[in-house]
Amino acid sequence: MRIAFTKCHGAGNDFPLVDARGSGVGDRDWAVVARALSDRAGPVGGDGLLLLTDGDAEAAFGMRMFNPDGSEAETCLNGLRCVARAGLEALGLTRARVRLRTSLAEVAVDRALAPGVYTVEERAGPAGLDVRDWPMRLGTERVIDAVVAPLSPHLRFTAVTMPNPHLIAFVDGVDEAELVRVGLICEAAPAWLPNRANVSFVARRADGLFVRTHERGAGLTDACGSAVASAVVAAGLTGRVAFGTAITVWNRGGPVRARAEADGMVTLSGNATNEWAGVVAVDLATGRAGDLGVTARFDAEVAAWAAARGDPGGPQGR
Repeated sequence: MRIAFTKCHGAGNDFPLVDARGSGVGDRDWAVVARALSDRAGPVGGDGLLLLTDGDAEAAFGMRMFNPDGSEAETCLNGLRCVARAGLEALGLTRARVRLRTSLAEVAVDRALAPGVYTVEERAGPAGLDVRDWPMRLGTERVIDAVVAPLSPHLRFTAVTMPNPHLIAFVDGVDEAELVRVGLICEAAPAWLPNRANVSFVARRADGLFVRTHERGAGLTDACGSAVASAVVAAGLTGRVAFGTAITVWNRGGPVRARAEADGMVTLSGNATNEWAGVVAVDLATGRAGDLGVTARFDAEVAAWAAARGDPGGPQGR
């Protein structure tokens, strides 16, 4: 099958985005497409596959997100901004409600983070705190600033769903080797965590927070929007940042504006940058992509984001 797509990113979380409205393509095929197009050794590469889908009685349009391993995530807030842009532009809207896999989100065109940077505000939640819903079988209802024995005797985690599951640990400096070690334990889907989880280490910066995430189905990623949202909620729950306070949160991919409320709702505002567009063939039998044709390049947007991104900080933050 031949697929037209736009290569885009939110805070460095990059994806091929497909307008799948009315496509009739089944889940199994989309999983194959996601693996083929996400492959960094292939012609496209990305942190997953985004789909703009049809709306319903409650939402103007919908979003689906497939991880590089073909599994489907509940959401991806960096990706949501990109899908929101595509949906808003396609329908001539400036704000809308979006249908996610298990929830709804509110999106709107926002004031630019910097000149030339298309910026979307997204409001999602409420965050979930009952780990029995994941399920995470630890014999407790909530995990807030607590040791999770199967992961580490020293790290203290806060468990949040947004609506995908996140384990957040606040650290003085991000040890990537330790993050990967913990992330792989969760990725293995142990009996106490059968649906896996995203894991983030969060360090304070003078200008906000720095988040580094081992993402379920993807491994270490430069950015994860739902991890940012979960980190801000966890910061509020543990008294590190007061609820209702707007802060800047950094990934390696760049910054977003973030605010968590006491009711668990989170507002993020960040870029939705289109880099280029193309058409590619995917062989569903072999799961390989090829015969790529680039149909457009958005160099001005790429340059605007490069200027706005500044110094996102390294593993230790800044």
